[in-house]
Amino acid sequence: MVFSSIVFLFLFLPGVLTIYYGLLRGRQARNIFLLLASLVFYAWGEPVYVLLMIASFMGNYVFGLWVHAYREQKQVSHIVITVMLIYNLGILGVFKYLGFAIGIINNMFQMDLAVPHLTLPIGISFYTFQGISYVIDIYRRDAEPLTNPLDVGLYIALFMQLVAGPIVRFKTVAKQIYGRCENESDFVKGIGRFIEGLAVKVLLANNFALLADTAFSLEGYRLSVMLAWMGAVAYGLQIFFDFSGYSAMAIGLANMFGFHFEENFNVPYISRTISEFWRRWHISLGTWFRDNVYIPLGGSRVSKWKVVRNLFVVWFLTGLWHGANWTFLVWGLYFFFFIMLEKIFGLEGYFAKYRALGHLYVIVVVLFGWVLFRANSITHAFEYIQSMLGMNGNAAVGDEAIFYFREYVILFMIGIISCLPLKKWVLERHMNWMGPAVSYTYPVVMAVLLLFSIAYLVKGSYNPFIYFNF
Repeated sequence: MVFSSIVFLFLFLPGVLTIYYGLLRGRQARNIFLLLASLVFYAWGEPVYVLLMIASFMGNYVFGLWVHAYREQKQVSHIVITVMLIYNLGILGVFKYLGFAIGIINNMFQMDLAVPHLTLPIGISFYTFQGISYVIDIYRRDAEPLTNPLDVGLYIALFMQLVAGPIVRFKTVAKQIYGRCENESDFVKGIGRFIEGLAVKVLLANNFALLADTAFSLEGYRLSVMLAWMGAVAYGLQIFFDFSGYSAMAIGLANMFGFHFEENFNVPYISRTISEFWRRWHISLGTWFRDNVYIPLGGSRVSKWKVVRNLFVVWFLTGLWHGANWTFLVWGLYFFFFIMLEKIFGLEGYFAKYRALGHLYVIVVVLFGWVLFRANSITHAFEYIQSMLGMNGNAAVGDEAIFYFREYVILFMIGIISCLPLKKWVLERHMNWMGPAVSYTYPVVMAVLLLFSIAYLVKGSYNPFIYFNF
């Protein structure tokens, strides 16, 4: 089930809210109901893999108790952490990477091992990292273990963030499992965030997806330079509005039930360096790797070459986390290369001085990175980049490019403007004279956006979700 579906909007969500607020009162009863609702939400698309989900949270419940019991004994607690990582990453590895690994072995050693064709459980990368977070936060004394396994299930399987994040650290919500306080203010705020996310997902991301899919489906010689760049920009906007929209919906839904998740995006396209871009994009994933990989390796408080090593490990794993494909690995190492250069040569200070140059540098590097991310293979990515550079014998401007430019120019303008921190600019700098107008017009704008979004969904238009693949 997805948030931007008629079933969720008119059946699942109203039903869950009605039972949660209308029939249940005690915290334990509401928690158990939310867990059951979350399992139904997940089972809607993949009923078999609900068992895998249960195995995940039950296993991490046990590991949490063990690491808490033995955390004064470092050697034993380290063994528990090691076994926990093998358990969680083993499940992830079998379903996500086994076929990829066997394919590599067959190619390298000219073998003919059978490649298993396992369906990738939706959101397995997200909930696996949350399970690991649960045990590690207990080990580090950032939170106490939950005594009821169903509460661990609620943390890992909570439907708001279950299938596409954000990755919610256990220490962030540990006290909210029982100590949250549902109130009208949070509920209304949550409705607004949900509609904002739904609108950018349905009205922007889905429409940019049509152009991106068209451009990336064409062969190099048929793809003019102009259309190649338009396709890359369209995909850059699609993935931003797709994922940030889903994150906003998740945060809004959490507010409706009294939970508070941390933000996952912070206007990344205004960045002046690649390092800054990744501090603003998918913040929960970057924070997870920083706290659990980069800092334990020594972070930036080591020699310059060890910093490079640490960055390499983080970005290799970041690429691998996104999928079992060479494109993702190269994509991760591609961004490692630029972040390494920024760290070694101190480019952050340079681009802070020459801001326009920094913005241009980030946009160009990120767009080429998105080509790697979107392409079906490394060969496809290089062919597409060659088309962007006019190296495939392709025309600079073709009839298709002109047609799509006329069709999408307004949408591109809206999309680019929506990448700017307009909401923050209005609220922080002009609240004195724009505040009253915003307070009156905001509910009307939200109602209109909701109606347009529902109309789009009722029409049965294209409605993909990029990050469901992870």
